[in-house]
Formats: sequence, C-alpha cells, structure tokens
Amino acid sequence: MGGMEQVKIYIKRIKKNQPVSLPQYMTKGSSGMDLFASLEREVTLEPGERRLIPTGISIAIPEGFEGQIRPRSGLAIQRGIGIVNGPGTIDSDYRGEIGVLLINFGKEPFTIRNGERIAQMVISRAFRSIFVEVDDLPPTQREEGGFGHTGI
Repeated sequence: MGGMEQVKIYIKRIKKNQPVSLPQYMTKGSSGMDLFASLEREVTLEPGERRLIPTGISIAIPEGFEGQIRPRSGLAIQRGIGIVNGPGTIDSDYRGEIGVLLINFGKEPFTIRNGERIAQMVISRAFRSIFVEVDDLPPTQREEGGFGHTGI
C-alpha cells in the first residue's frame, strides 16, 4: 500500500511583482492543500459580510478531475469563517485566478492578511452523467423518504 494517487497540475503565479505562496499539503495524510490569500492590503470581514479573496494563482486541472474549494476547519471553529458556495468548484477548463468567497458567520470582525491560509483545495475525479429517462425507477427500501425521515 503506497501513498495517495498523484495527478500533475500546472500552476501559474498571476502577480509577478507580489510573491504568493503556492498551495501546499500541511501533513502527509492531508487530502486538501491550503490556499493562501494574495492581497495588496488587508481585508476585514464584518459579521455577516462576504468577500471574494484572491489567491494570486491559476491552475490547469486535467480533464476528468475537478478542484473543490472548502473551508478551513480551524477558521470555521475558532472564528466562524466559511465559504459561501462551499464547496466551490474549479472545472478542468477554467484558467482564471482562483478566488475564495469567504463569509464571516462569527460575531466579531475578522481580518485577512496577505499570505494567510484562507481555504483548502481538494482535487477529485469528476464523472459525466448520462441520463436515461424511464417510466419507473428501480425500487429501494427507502423509496421517497427525504429530509429527516430517519429521525434527528
């Protein structure tokens, strides 16, 4: 049993005059790599406020894969910082700058400084679905039981 499967991803620093940290895995077993803020000046998020925070990088994800942008658990538990569209998706054909849409769910203002870790990105396989229309779906034990059907 070796380590995790690897996929090569080309990455480009967008702001040549402003050094930016490249995404990095913080532990050997991490599935998500941390993303860093690329800011010319610090940004303060007031409670309830959301802001698109640039990372200063763009990437080329191979076809058949996607990037998922997720909140950092430490920021979520300690400061109430989340991602509005979490998880966000980076498609394999997107070549623009990665931005992270942060929101302050906390009760105190939160200041983001250049170079701080703001989110994590997971690279996952992506599948295309082929829909086959039918008159009836195969039965299951659950059937139409939806939200909360098994209790709280």
